[in-house]
Amino acid sequence: MKKTKTDHYTEKEALEFHSDKKPGKIEIVSSKNMTTKRDLALAYSPGVAAPVKAINKNPEAAYDFTSKGNLVAVISNGSAILGMGNLGALASKPVMEGKAVLFKRFADIDSIDLEINSQNSEEIINSIKNFAPSFGGINLEDIAAPDCFVIEEKLKEILDIPVFHDDQHGTAIITTAALINALDISKKKINKIKIVVNGAGASAMACANLFKKTGVPQKNITMVDRTGVIYRGRKKLNQWKSAHAIETSDRTLDDAIKNADVFLGLSAKGALTKNMVKKMSKNPIIFACANPDPEITPEEIEEVRDDAIIATGRSDYPNQVNNLIGFPYIFRGALDVRSKTINEEMKIAAANAIAKLAREDVPDEVVAAMGGERPHYGKNYIIPSTFDPRLISIIPVAVAKAAIETGVARKKINNFEEYQEQLKQRLDPTVTIMQGINGYIKKNQKKIVFADGEDENTLKAAIAFKNSKLGTPVLVGKVEKIKEQIKKIGYNENFDIEIINSKDKSKREKYVKFLFQKLQREQGLLEWDCDRLVRNDRVIWASCMVACGDADGAVTGNTRRFGASLKKIIQVVKARPGEIMFGLNMVVNKGKTIFIGDTSVHEYPTSEQLSEIAISSARVVRLFGIDPKVAFVSHSTFGQPITSRTKHIREAVEILKEKKVDFKFDGDMQPDVALNKDYKNLYPFSNIVGNANILIMPGQHSAAISYKLMKSLGDTKVIGPLLIGLGLPIEIAPLRSSTSEIINLASIAAYSADVINYQKD
Repeated sequence: MKKTKTDHYTEKEALEFHSDKKPGKIEIVSSKNMTTKRDLALAYSPGVAAPVKAINKNPEAAYDFTSKGNLVAVISNGSAILGMGNLGALASKPVMEGKAVLFKRFADIDSIDLEINSQNSEEIINSIKNFAPSFGGINLEDIAAPDCFVIEEKLKEILDIPVFHDDQHGTAIITTAALINALDISKKKINKIKIVVNGAGASAMACANLFKKTGVPQKNITMVDRTGVIYRGRKKLNQWKSAHAIETSDRTLDDAIKNADVFLGLSAKGALTKNMVKKMSKNPIIFACANPDPEITPEEIEEVRDDAIIATGRSDYPNQVNNLIGFPYIFRGALDVRSKTINEEMKIAAANAIAKLAREDVPDEVVAAMGGERPHYGKNYIIPSTFDPRLISIIPVAVAKAAIETGVARKKINNFEEYQEQLKQRLDPTVTIMQGINGYIKKNQKKIVFADGEDENTLKAAIAFKNSKLGTPVLVGKVEKIKEQIKKIGYNENFDIEIINSKDKSKREKYVKFLFQKLQREQGLLEWDCDRLVRNDRVIWASCMVACGDADGAVTGNTRRFGASLKKIIQVVKARPGEIMFGLNMVVNKGKTIFIGDTSVHEYPTSEQLSEIAISSARVVRLFGIDPKVAFVSHSTFGQPITSRTKHIREAVEILKEKKVDFKFDGDMQPDVALNKDYKNLYPFSNIVGNANILIMPGQHSAAISYKLMKSLGDTKVIGPLLIGLGLPIEIAPLRSSTSEIINLASIAAYSADVINYQKD
């Protein structure tokens, strides 16, 4: 098999990702219970007859009784796949599935990919026209010009749902937002600037059109294709290029760039030279958006200009022009008002909303989601980050308002503040949390030991940790076995990653000495006992590395039970002074994040221990940017029924009251009372009922059973258990953890190493 490699994975890993478990990236699940015969009768025959008749009587009822209103078709014929060219409809399916996943991930929009095996625009139009009634919107993708123009224009004429070619309009909206802010910073007026657009494909033309709609005169935009400047009178121009032709004597990019205020590149690497940049006006705006390599790098620009505002399509430079900032949220707003189209006013509203968001002060919770960095409006921050959780509550509102104002909305929104809150609830908060952690550790690099280096998933996690620039991994294991596994994954066996084991004599002697000094009196161990432990146990070795300052943190587990790993770790590292040690799981279900403790350490915590677990849980949850609300859960609610275990839990609540802690708490209560707002009216005296995000379980058994049931049977994501209260940042992955789960724990260990004071008295 071919072993091509990108920055973050091999081709083999990518193929395994797409084929693992269920092939592909999407599946369809029922949104209704399908348990009983009655459920099936309601879902299909005869119960389905009622909505059928209602829709026949009023087609708009389809939005009320079917998934139409939250369903987008992602459509391609594979004629322009990700810059790879015309590889056909079937080859485009992985990309279109990926787009469908992005719709769900960023805006909670259900999406189905449809690949049309035709290069004939009329055939494609007819196909889409005939199945369009099933959908609330159509997203066209990777269709070559000029067919993409013909298809979109015709569909917009004949369909009464939004049709959006993201390659064109997504790029145009984000670029226009960036232009609005760049002009504001450089103190230039939109109706006076001279723009050069290098490239004449679908996205370049869409950008030019939206620039004109926002106030740039037609004569002030020079478009350049492979032949040269598109000028009036040039032969063999199609109707779309002709629309951008201007009167000019310029014939080349080098001619056109003189005194230009703005360069927009949607072309190829190296198209813009340093000499050309020198010719531009004062405070030039340079958007070099070719991917993966821009027309000119920011470093090259900065060699010749110190007054330029620069954007690229890449995430490793400031000001990334990324369609993810646009298309999910634009469709979200359009679908929520049942819009008939996405018109120019809606696009401009989206661009203005994006531009305005970049100018606003960034609140603390967004700083946490963006990795601890507080960006400030200016040359290096003219576009919001793709990780900014405010996008979903800002852009759809602007789009929905524009749709209503221009008369294309079928549904009105009466309370936009309430709508904003509903939008916020659609985000998966775990993703935001982990994005923030990963963003932080990228800027504060730590060395993390992966103790089970020969395990395939652990090895993949370590390689991904390194290639994603999250930190520096160290693998513990036998060199030959690890190299064999690296080769199996698809990398060269000489992959640049540190491997360490007990053959390192100086490290071994260091760790034996450390362990002997620690355990000779505590456990009565002799020096050779400690030597045996260091030589034969990778968890001991990894823990010693962290304890002796040779690494910042560690992750282990996956190949053994949690308790077995913990037993080894606490021989080397004790609990933090003044803190209890326990397990805390982060659990996400349907957009709601809760934390569950104790999941791994204390079999039956005392009342005092339960109160300490609550205090430490609140501290940790705040590190993730969440306001803690603690519920002590039980089989009873506020003493009904009263048992010895109920009293035990209620005593923990009283202890917290005496300590006058700075977070909200209550109990005892059953889990559904803690989480379900429907119970609020029954217990109006409690601030926690229906609001809890931390569940303190009465024992290890109930905690472990609860989260493992949710993980195994429900649509639930689990991160953890996080080992809280240990004296050093070491995390334990449960048996059979996935690569992603191990990476998350490694990231949390790296984050903890920087933000937690492990010298606490």
